[in-house]
Amino acid sequence: MEGFTCSRCGVFHAEFPMCFGAAFPEYYFSIPPEERDDRVELTESLCVVDETHFFIRGRVEIPIIDSDELFCWNVWVSVSEDNFRRTNEVWNDPQRVNEPAYFGWLQTQLPGYADTLNIKTMVHTQAVGVIPRIEIEEGHNLAEEQQAGITWQRVTELVEIAMHE
Repeated sequence: MEGFTCSRCGVFHAEFPMCFGAAFPEYYFSIPPEERDDRVELTESLCVVDETHFFIRGRVEIPIIDSDELFCWNVWVSVSEDNFRRTNEVWNDPQRVNEPAYFGWLQTQLPGYADTLNIKTMVHTQAVGVIPRIEIEEGHNLAEEQQAGITWQRVTELVEIAMHE
């Protein structure tokens, strides 16, 4: 889809973004800003807080009905220390695609949905260099949309919400 006129601001946007994301897990914001340098280890894809809370960045992919396109949310998921360590062990191993999925809790509040924090997930490791795929496990409407797909109308609604929140 090329460009759209936003119903919220009335402006034509030449780009139609198909992926939005969070730079930090929600838990990060519970750490006072002046303490973050000492308590948080953060890369583009991994985060550790106080050496006891472990997060992996991944992607929730939502198919678009009657299309080959996907709408995506880049999110953070908390995982166990063992699964976090295993993720690091196989980070550059081409065989990591054979890893079993890891259980996790969604740690990103997504605009356009009821509370998404702490929804059960499964983290599916992908090929080296590819962000993990996050499967939503609960009966949340995000899980329903991930399984059944969404219309272009819903994509536009989500884009407008994400761009203006």
